[in-house]
Amino acid sequence: MATCAYCGTTILFGGKRIDDLRFCNEKCRANGAHVAVAEQVPSQQVTELASTLHRGPCAKCQGPGPIDVHKAFTVWSALYLTSWKTQPHIVCRECGTKAQIRALLFSVLFGWWGIPWGFLITPVQIVRNISGLRRSTDPFVPSDDLRRLARLHLAKQLVARSETA
Repeated sequence: MATCAYCGTTILFGGKRIDDLRFCNEKCRANGAHVAVAEQVPSQQVTELASTLHRGPCAKCQGPGPIDVHKAFTVWSALYLTSWKTQPHIVCRECGTKAQIRALLFSVLFGWWGIPWGFLITPVQIVRNISGLRRSTDPFVPSDDLRRLARLHLAKQLVARSETA
């Protein structure tokens, strides 16, 4: 299965392309320029930003860290239409757990109602949320997901600065 070059979401069908890069939707494809620039960001800057975010307060509850990326997986269906997504939350473990539980409950209630994808994707999203709830992160080291998002954030800043110059 393919993975979105921007957000890291698994792409089951289709997607948008720019050269060798594949994106899950048009929004991620629009940010494709940042992916190319991200490779030019020095690793030291990425490490510093990721460590600062990791040690900082939670953006949602303002509680103490460690802060990391907690992914919530949702699906909803209506007859022949099924939509699913992965939403990363850069928050403390408690807020991440709450987001994953909400996504799990939402998927359990609204995921099954599409034929055939609701029946196929809903169990996948449920298992992914349960796995996320059971996953433990290192409280002393930022995850690879947090480092990747820090790199993309710095790349966005570089692109914005070059556009204004």
